[in-house]
Amino acid sequence: MSWRLRDAERELRALELFGMRFGLERMRRLMTVLDSPQRDFEAIHVVGTNGKSSTTRMTAAILECHGIRTGAYLSPHLVSYTERIQVVERDVADDEFAAAIERAAWAAERVNRTLTSGDHVTQFELVTAAAFWELARRQVDVAVIEAGLGGRYDATNVLDAGVCVLTNVGLEHTRWLGPTVRDIAIEKLAVVPPDAVLVLAARPQPEVRALARALAADQGVRVIHAHERDTPAPLAAAGRFQRENFALARAAAQSCLAARGLAPSEPAIRRAAAGVLVPGRFELVRQRPLTIFDGAHNTDAALALRESLTALAREHRIALVIGVLEDKDAVGMLRTLLPLCERAWFTAPPSPRALPPATLQSLASQLGFSDTSCEPEPARALCLASAWAAQQTTGRPAMVLATGSVYLIGALMHEIGSPSAVPAPRGNRESALP
Repeated sequence: MSWRLRDAERELRALELFGMRFGLERMRRLMTVLDSPQRDFEAIHVVGTNGKSSTTRMTAAILECHGIRTGAYLSPHLVSYTERIQVVERDVADDEFAAAIERAAWAAERVNRTLTSGDHVTQFELVTAAAFWELARRQVDVAVIEAGLGGRYDATNVLDAGVCVLTNVGLEHTRWLGPTVRDIAIEKLAVVPPDAVLVLAARPQPEVRALARALAADQGVRVIHAHERDTPAPLAAAGRFQRENFALARAAAQSCLAARGLAPSEPAIRRAAAGVLVPGRFELVRQRPLTIFDGAHNTDAALALRESLTALAREHRIALVIGVLEDKDAVGMLRTLLPLCERAWFTAPPSPRALPPATLQSLASQLGFSDTSCEPEPARALCLASAWAAQQTTGRPAMVLATGSVYLIGALMHEIGSPSAVPAPRGNRESALP
């Protein structure tokens, strides 16, 4: 009997017990058992600290608008695992996802028999293998693949991508990737094969620029810098930071088109810009009170969020709902966002790694911010913040910002039925914001 979505989810939840394990040998064996599906499509590989999901979605959208059958692999998901595999800009259906996981689990069972005692295919490896198998089965011409953690030993690094994108490099996951920007950049750039195209932001850190020059000299890699001026308006994805992500996506898509002997079409690029949305990234989910969800989960992302919030903060009093995982820089995020806020509710993302709300409250107090409450249940925290915002009837209107963790945003979206809770003009998502 074929698996249903609940069967696939049960399998994936069971694999959470095995945690995360670096190394590519398990993944290579999985690909062999599955007849190497990653070789059946061209790949664009997206690595970086922030902006990977947005850049992946945007790159796929640009290629689709040029008539190329395109798939995408994204992580993590917000509400359903099915969001991780997209074909022609749509999540795969429940039964398709379940069949892909069933096939990958069949392969994993065979691989596990060949491993030493205690070793086991991980959850991320299984989902990645299922994604590659499904993208190959659906006969996509190009797949835009978002890396998980790092690059060198990430399960996605069984690809031989002709185009690679490094969105940015921040100090995150230093336990595994190294303590400096240079260390982390080395791990991420390890996915770039010889003679590939590497797309970087217009102004990468000096360490990243130096490493890119070395790749160009030693391995024939062609380095392209994406410029924000190349992002057309309107852009459906709200948030100032999305303009840079779209510039990266445009450069990556144009490199892929050039390799196929195709010229970029400005009307097609504008259609992609005006059409692609990014759930959970500066997403307007309610108008009354104005409520924005953003999955910023580290200090660099919080800084980008603050830049996008500046105009809104001048016109609104902000009620913050925030939950953070224990391995993140909670102090840096609070120091970045609290000065824009009038009131804060601290909650806990649905993860065993969630930082206790009382810890966040204590950190906020040390930063001189005292108008706070703790509410461990995310939906309840959002409800309380929304009620407070609705009651502010004098002076500037109040709004709600929920942020701090993708897991938190996913839980809240599940509660309110997003990721398209509020209709907005598809041609210009930002027009729905004041």
